[in-house]
Formats: sequence, C-alpha cells, structure tokens
Amino acid sequence: MPSTNLVPVNGVIQSIAAFDNNCCMLEVTIRNSDGITNFIVSPDTYVINEVRLRIGMNVTAFYDANLPIPLIFPPRYQAIFIGRRNPRENIYAGEFDNDLESLDGTLKLNLGRSTEIVTSNGQPYDCSLAAQTLIVYYSTTTRSIPAQTTPRKIIVIC
Repeated sequence: MPSTNLVPVNGVIQSIAAFDNNCCMLEVTIRNSDGITNFIVSPDTYVINEVRLRIGMNVTAFYDANLPIPLIFPPRYQAIFIGRRNPRENIYAGEFDNDLESLDGTLKLNLGRSTEIVTSNGQPYDCSLAAQTLIVYYSTTTRSIPAQTTPRKIIVIC
C-alpha cells in the first residue's frame, strides 16, 4: 500500500444507502460528538473481518488525508478501512518502524503472547511488521510519549 495519511473517525452508523445509484458502493453516515461524517464504501474499501455494516453499529472508519475531497458539508470521504469498534477499545491504522513505533510517533507496540497477528484474509503472519500498513486493536496505553500498548490484535495489510 502506498504511503498514506490515515485519519480515523469513530462513531455510530446513522444510515446506509447506495451511493449515486450504484449498488456496489455505499454511503455510510457516521455520527459522533463532532457531528456527521459521510463515507463512501467502495469495492476497494477494506471492511475489517468482512463484517456486515448495520445502523447503530459502533465503528471506526479511516480516510486518506492526502486524497482530494469535495468541499461539501457534511464532509464525505472515501473509506480506506472501516470496522466495528468494541467499547473501550481503540483502532489505529498506519505504518510502524523496526522498533514498532508508529511513523507519526503516537503509538509504540509491545507484542504479547496473546497478541493475534494475521493478514487481512485472516491467515497467521510471522514476518516483520516494520514498513507494513497495520490495523491495531488495543485498549489501555501508558501515558508516555509515544503511548505504549500491548495490542489485542494486529491485521497486516499485505
């Protein structure tokens, strides 16, 4: 995956509809404390664990801030990744260096025995995590900079 600037939006799905009369693309409306954000879910969007999106579902959607967007309100972004988010759990998407520190310097991973590491199709992944785009599920972090966590699950986007 080329270098991206992935930005997360957490919230609850308010509506789901075909986008522009194309049944292969969905417009998903997410509401959070900042308001409403619309996402286009296309065949190129990675829906984490192929979960069926539903109204009322708590999700995190990621868009690439490097891509052009229409200047409309509410904002509408092309979803790169979207997935269900469990209560009290965070989802981070981005690349990490050899020390497992995110390239934006906000998160450092400490792998534990219980950390599940799989590819986007659910297969075990036993190679280096450096320079790969990762989707990381985690709950608690340290208050250090960068925050450190032992993730529950890591999905490697190959």
